[in-house]
Amino acid sequence: MDQARQVFSVDLLERFAAKGRGLITCMAAGNDVIVLGTSKGWVIRHDFGVGDSHEFDLTVGRPGEQSIHRVFVDPGGSHCIASLTGSGGPDTFYIHAKWSKPRILSKLKGFVVNAVAWNRQQITEASTKEVILGMDNGQLHEMAVDEKDKREKYIKFLFELSELPEAFTGLQMETASVSTGTRYYLMAVTPTRLYSFTGIGSLEAVFAKYLDRAVHFMELPGEIPNSELHFFIKQRRAVHFAWLSGAGIYHGGLNFGATHSFPDGDENFLENKALLDYSRLCEGSEALKPSSFAVSEFHFLLLIANKVKVVNRISEQIIEELQFDQTSESLSRGIIGLCSDATAGLFYAYDQNSIFQVSVNDEGRDMWKVYLDIKDYAAALANCRDQLQRDQVYLVQAEAAFASREFLRAASFFAKINYILSFEEITLKFIGVGEQDALRTFLLRKLDNLTKDDKCQITMISTWATELYLDKINRLLLEDDTALENRNSECYAIIKEFRAFLSDCKDVLDEATTMKLLESYGRVEELVYFASLKEQYEIVVHHYIQQGEAKKALEVLQKPAVPIDLQYKFAPDLIMLDAYETVESWMTRKDLNPRKLIPAMMRYSNEPHAKNETHEVIKYLEFCVHRLHNEDPGVHNLLLSLYAKQEDDSALLRFLQCKFGKGRENGPEFFYDPKYALRLCLKEKRMRACVHIYSMMSMHEEAVALALQVDPELAMAEADKVEDDEDLRKKLWLMVAKHVVEQEKGAKRENIRRAIAFLKETDGLLKIEDILPFFPDFALIDDFKEAICSSLEDYNKQIEQLKEEMNDATHGADNIRNDISALAQRYAVIERDEECGVCRRKILTVSGEYRMTRGYTSTGPMAPFYIFPCGHAFHAECLIAHVTRCTNESQAEYILDLQKQLTLLGSETRRDQTGGLNEESITSLTPAEKLRSQLDDAIASECPFCGDLMIREISLPFILPEEAQQVTSWEIKPNLANQRSLSLPV
Repeated sequence: MDQARQVFSVDLLERFAAKGRGLITCMAAGNDVIVLGTSKGWVIRHDFGVGDSHEFDLTVGRPGEQSIHRVFVDPGGSHCIASLTGSGGPDTFYIHAKWSKPRILSKLKGFVVNAVAWNRQQITEASTKEVILGMDNGQLHEMAVDEKDKREKYIKFLFELSELPEAFTGLQMETASVSTGTRYYLMAVTPTRLYSFTGIGSLEAVFAKYLDRAVHFMELPGEIPNSELHFFIKQRRAVHFAWLSGAGIYHGGLNFGATHSFPDGDENFLENKALLDYSRLCEGSEALKPSSFAVSEFHFLLLIANKVKVVNRISEQIIEELQFDQTSESLSRGIIGLCSDATAGLFYAYDQNSIFQVSVNDEGRDMWKVYLDIKDYAAALANCRDQLQRDQVYLVQAEAAFASREFLRAASFFAKINYILSFEEITLKFIGVGEQDALRTFLLRKLDNLTKDDKCQITMISTWATELYLDKINRLLLEDDTALENRNSECYAIIKEFRAFLSDCKDVLDEATTMKLLESYGRVEELVYFASLKEQYEIVVHHYIQQGEAKKALEVLQKPAVPIDLQYKFAPDLIMLDAYETVESWMTRKDLNPRKLIPAMMRYSNEPHAKNETHEVIKYLEFCVHRLHNEDPGVHNLLLSLYAKQEDDSALLRFLQCKFGKGRENGPEFFYDPKYALRLCLKEKRMRACVHIYSMMSMHEEAVALALQVDPELAMAEADKVEDDEDLRKKLWLMVAKHVVEQEKGAKRENIRRAIAFLKETDGLLKIEDILPFFPDFALIDDFKEAICSSLEDYNKQIEQLKEEMNDATHGADNIRNDISALAQRYAVIERDEECGVCRRKILTVSGEYRMTRGYTSTGPMAPFYIFPCGHAFHAECLIAHVTRCTNESQAEYILDLQKQLTLLGSETRRDQTGGLNEESITSLTPAEKLRSQLDDAIASECPFCGDLMIREISLPFILPEEAQQVTSWEIKPNLANQRSLSLPV
């Protein structure tokens, strides 16, 4: 075998490992620690982890020759037990990794320890926990040592073989935690038997139950120089065992902590047991039994005739032979034994002087082939390292199933192959044997194994699988056309499977291609199903309408994902198919635009309906108008037209009387077209509705005229609606009166009485003289005597009232003349020291600057002035300046403009000294006087200190914005540079 491909390799680790302390007799290893026993009673501990070694002389104080019989070391390399034999009798020693001297176990004096079982799950560096010792006299003892105590905690007797007393040559222990405590599993071997013990509790309790019951054992005949028992440990848990017996290597799996009950008293925790016969190791010659062996995950290392033969545990074939580079002195005895370090994953071999290391190089790399050869496909796949290896396993499985004509099973395996067979080769295999079902299965499984990146291949395979499904369905229907009616038929199951396939692959199937396939095979139901999956709702709805299933079509249209345009598109067909369900569906949605449904509603409305049948369109339009508050004129017009066509016009009148825009600011009271409504009502002869529409359009004369044709009471009601136009109201009542007079056909005197009664209904609006022209010329006046007298009395009252009003007017005119005369004599007294309210100078003082004021002529030596009833007086110029300053800009400009015009006029009239005007001057004012009068009104209509001008000044700030700079100049700013400190006397 190529050295690079060897699984196991041998290297010399230490040539003279005994260091002159005798010959090596035994060895044990754990966690990179090797412990040797020599023929002179020395124990040598090599710690390759830290690179040092220690020697312990166990013969101190003992006479004669002494030799180490066996040494044992725990998996952590901290605890060591050595069995010493010699002329002084056997002794057992315990050595801790931290101790410099060994400790003799005095209670084991006289016992030869052949085997030790460590508690791998609980042992620590500081404590051994429970340790079981196997003696050469067939006894088992329990021991525990704590490093801090420097001595054993206890040594207890557990068990003794009584039926066939033999030396224990191998022990292994495993524990598992269960709900009731700790379960112990123990395996022990003698030269001919393998014993198994198990139980819950302490070790003493476990073995105590075997006093009353038989021990479970396996006996194999034959002799062997050294019977051994080994566990293979993986992740601190034993997974399989091997016993080197006289008949062969007995091995199998271990099932610790299984939930099922074991037979034979629960001791049978071994599984998949097998025996490797030694005859398979030596072809054509007498079989040689191994003198020692070791166990790896997949192999046995057997020491036979100074060589190590590596045997695959599964195939039981020798895969390698290992040679050792021994010294000439060691060749005579050869290799003594093998041991393993489960923690480090290494194996060791030793002779009298040297230690050899056996390394493992990826021993599981070819195990998939081994399992494949024995057709254990699950194990083969579990041990594959890459897809190519898995492909080979799948190929073998597929070919085997194909050969046995299990085509569906073969298809599943072929679909998992990615490299060693092409897609085309596999499909041709199934096509060649005509297995369409298997081909379909292969395609489906292939789809499951493809990644999302293989989009083109996924689409292609999905399309092919679709066609195979359709072909299968058609073939089944040709065989039995009633298959669809039977839910248990194969056809029904295939259709159900096909629909599930379409649902799964809807995103990868090409929509157009799939639609064509479904259509070409005539699978309408599946076409609709796929269209629904692809949200092609138009196809789905169209199909249901063709099938007359309006309810299903409406359910599709109600889905949120369906475009609302489809509602409008299919509305005409749906409302004709099932008007009730269609309208109910429309009424559940508030996003529909009723205007777009008008064509459908018109189509439905044009069809004849039973007299008592509920008009579904009217129901929907009423819902839109009253519940949704729709304002579309088209909707209102349609509803009005449907009302107009009904025999009973009560609904029409209620609709016309509704004020749909009520409460809206500047909104219309109705949304229908009144002209259209009028034409429609006239056409349908809905006269009362026409009267209402005329009235609503303020065409009261037409309304009354039409109402008179229907009902005089209605005409009177319409005439009474006009309130703001008295003439029009009277005219309307005259129309009613004329109709009443002309329509009366009874006795003449009775007609006159009715006409007189009608006058009373007008609340005095019409008089007897207004309706007299409507009577014939030959009517006797006696019939109107009472009405005429009443009318004359009313006229007399009106004449008297007019006389009173004229007298009142005459008295009022006289009073005005008297007031004007009194006005000319009005005066005010001014004190000599009275001051101007603005400039604070005396009013009566002559001053040059006030002598001539623009627009005024000074009265004598005094400047013009104003005095108000409140007592405030102002120079004319001061008053103008004050009012101009305090009033708004436009008023100020107006005042200044009047002043300017007065100045420009050359001639001015001089006032009387009292400042008053007589009656004649009022009616004959010159232009200058008119301007001065306007100026007086502008500045002196009220006192500036007592009127609105002063009130408005309350809201003005004390400091105006233009005075801000002046205010700033008055601020006091500190001058820190010129400050002086003044001391004030206290």
